[in-house]
Amino acid sequence: MRFRNAILLCSLAATLVLSGCSTSPISPVGETVATNQIFSDGYGPVQDHGYALPAIPIGKVNERFHRQIVDYTTKEKPGTIIVNTPSRFLYFVLPRGKAVRYGIGVGKSGFAWQGKAYVAWKQEWPTWHPPKEMAERKPDVAQYVEAGMGPGLRNPLGARAMYLFNDEGRDTLFRIHGSPEWSSIGTAASSGCIRMINQDIIDLYARVRPGKNTRVIVQQ
Repeated sequence: MRFRNAILLCSLAATLVLSGCSTSPISPVGETVATNQIFSDGYGPVQDHGYALPAIPIGKVNERFHRQIVDYTTKEKPGTIIVNTPSRFLYFVLPRGKAVRYGIGVGKSGFAWQGKAYVAWKQEWPTWHPPKEMAERKPDVAQYVEAGMGPGLRNPLGARAMYLFNDEGRDTLFRIHGSPEWSSIGTAASSGCIRMINQDIIDLYARVRPGKNTRVIVQQ
């Protein structure tokens, strides 16, 4: 039951709303001007656990949302994940004033969340169980409420998912996950969670160790 509850779609996070999210990108706090190391060549086809992820037409994605190493000033320790919702960036803090910056898609108005959490666990190619509330809004997904949508290229959680819990050990119902909808990166279009290009979530997933030491800070 815990496994099933942990893979509910992120729209349930709307019950935890603390503030709405901006729709206009702003300069991210903590980041300074730098000659960034950009990994625009990291979006080719990927064979992963038997799944063939297609190449991303990365030229159609604004370069600011390509994976890159940036200068980043923060008091948070290396390994911390900082999500700057208004700027549509996720930072994975590195030593010596650096961070890996990823472009993200964020929750639309009414499905935003902010706060502090930790990565309780993570999963490769997760199964998706939409909540009943979503099935009421979108009857075409009702078939997956109980049976779930199995892993695959069309699964809304993509190639990887990380599950965020609060300090009391309760599931926030907030996820960082992959998405087949690469064109949504840089927009506020999701049902509450942080979505990433599949090639990016695979990269981030490999860097993250679940546990209370892996802090996640979501800024609105």
